[in-house]
Amino acid sequence: MHSSYRTVGRSILAALWISAVACPDIRMNAAESISPAEALVTTHRPLVIAHRGFSLFAPENTLPAFESGIKAGADLIELDYHHTSDGVPLVIHDFDLDRTTDAQSRFHAKKIPVASKTLQEVRDLDAGSWFSPGMTAVRLPTLKEALSLIQNGGMTLIERKSGDPETCVKLLREEKLVNHVVVQSFDWDYLTEFHQLEPRQLLGALGPQGSRNGRKLSDEEKVLDRVRVDQVRAIGARVVVWNRNVTSDAVDYAHDRGLKVWIYTIDDPEVANQLLDQKVDGIISNNPSIIWRTLALRAGAP
Repeated sequence: MHSSYRTVGRSILAALWISAVACPDIRMNAAESISPAEALVTTHRPLVIAHRGFSLFAPENTLPAFESGIKAGADLIELDYHHTSDGVPLVIHDFDLDRTTDAQSRFHAKKIPVASKTLQEVRDLDAGSWFSPGMTAVRLPTLKEALSLIQNGGMTLIERKSGDPETCVKLLREEKLVNHVVVQSFDWDYLTEFHQLEPRQLLGALGPQGSRNGRKLSDEEKVLDRVRVDQVRAIGARVVVWNRNVTSDAVDYAHDRGLKVWIYTIDDPEVANQLLDQKVDGIISNNPSIIWRTLALRAGAP
């Protein structure tokens, strides 16, 4: 009787193998069900993430910085965006234009909010000479332009600084990039709404916030703990993105809850090694090359 079962079992396995060979779609179904973002985030090694592009090498949040990050082999290219006054997502970190453009001299004012200008008004701003005199031709890219460059050979970690979730969801759908990127924000209400609009998209929850319920948090309260991990999971995010104030217990608990933990912004190999000892899943750095070197030295250590 048992011999008959084994014979039938072998026949079924053989039939499935023949079907898979004859029909490649069967073999591909499992792989196709895993999105590019999902596949990357679940990689069994720490990820190297370029902060605002390779921002040690080129002006932050510009196309040259993104190109350099891709060439450096970063797993993800992080960028920030705000909305212009006409609702266009523009890649820039600060809420105002002053630090990384020549807006002060152009508009004869200071502390000029990104949200106070149209895309047309900021199109020709010099976004490179503050970094190097030879980069006067560098401009602020729109989020769509940045995605077009980065997704051709890399993957984008989009950080929303301001703007509604509907605009970002619409852009990702139009560009067929849902779950081909990762979206993160310090605004967990934004993430909650984003998840409701597009539950397929993989999200990262940034922390720690500086205050809670109108009260400034102490340094001790900013350390990642189990309560925060549960909150991240509850809003539909899959990655906890924190500063170096994490504990091994919190990282282990996040892993038990099915979450990944990424740490920003680490340029020191010694600190990177301490975090890697805590089993963090990704390191965001202005210098992705030094993080690759750190990982390589760890791999080669006796």
